[in-house]
Amino acid sequence: MLLMLAQWLGHDIRAFNVFQYITLRAVLAALTALAISFVIGPWMIRRLTALKIGQAVRDDGPQTHLSKAGTPTMGGALILISLALSTLLWTDLTNTYVWVALFTLAGFGAIGWVDDWRKVVEKNPKGLPARWKFLWQSVVALLVAGYLAYSAELPAQTELIVPFFKQVVMPLGAAGFVLLAYFVIVGTSNAVNLTDGADGLAILPTVMVAGALGVFAYVAGHAVFAKYLGLPYIPGAGELTIFCAALVGAGLAFLWFNAYPAEVFMGDVGALALGAVLGVVAVIVRQEIVLFIMGGVFVLETISVMLQVGSYKLRRKRIFLMAPLHHHFELKGWKETQVVVRFWIISIVLVLIGLSTLKLR
Repeated sequence: MLLMLAQWLGHDIRAFNVFQYITLRAVLAALTALAISFVIGPWMIRRLTALKIGQAVRDDGPQTHLSKAGTPTMGGALILISLALSTLLWTDLTNTYVWVALFTLAGFGAIGWVDDWRKVVEKNPKGLPARWKFLWQSVVALLVAGYLAYSAELPAQTELIVPFFKQVVMPLGAAGFVLLAYFVIVGTSNAVNLTDGADGLAILPTVMVAGALGVFAYVAGHAVFAKYLGLPYIPGAGELTIFCAALVGAGLAFLWFNAYPAEVFMGDVGALALGAVLGVVAVIVRQEIVLFIMGGVFVLETISVMLQVGSYKLRRKRIFLMAPLHHHFELKGWKETQVVVRFWIISIVLVLIGLSTLKLR
């Protein structure tokens, strides 16, 4: 929106041509999302509190979490609003990848909103039944994956890139690409949702992964850089740098309110949507395996739940004191803040490893 205005003004005033640079617009998008969140965040928290949209806490988990009961939830809507507005202001609105990311954000956000609403407002402990949640996640993910496969113009847009190996790529074809994209989008969405169980635990790793994916998007959308670094050139992917930057800004602002002791929780509306858009960006820039590495905390949390459920069903025995994994460490005696900061440190290391794949090939 503002880019279009700058382009129009640039015909007469050359100074406005500086807004053509993706890097500048990415910085401005991050700052805009940050500012929007800081402005509307306190008001939203007051409204959620007034409406008594408070978090229910399980009594079989860490006892320190019982004090969190009643803390406003569904605060992820703050991230979604700030991210969407900043993206619309600073990106090229003719770019289809931007609209794919926004469609995914809205679709998974709506699913999370319904789930949260039924749990918190309608007092239905099951929320949106798992089969319906999975069905609608699948519908949105398949629509996105199908569109990306249909619109692909270059072979590189549907090939699986193996990090650390310059010449190792796996042609997937349309069907293989759709299947991979589907699992990445749905899997990442649910993985982030499972991780969102302690103050600030999910949002900072999400911010760090989004920032790193923004770097990959910038490289993938720049023909010279992509060729130099041996990555596939994806025309138009560079605009996703601005989307990722806006996510970073919105996420950091949310962390301001979500840091221990949290004033507001993200809820499914935020966690499902943010996980899904990380998956979509990774699919577009062909970095699914790198996302798996950088999002290692999300992966570990998900695997812990799968192992716990599988072990209990098969052997009637639990592997962990409680799943997801962060609860296990809390029950082992770690303070919540220790768990969160240590998981943050692990995320930083994993993101740096992911970024190293840009050059170590």
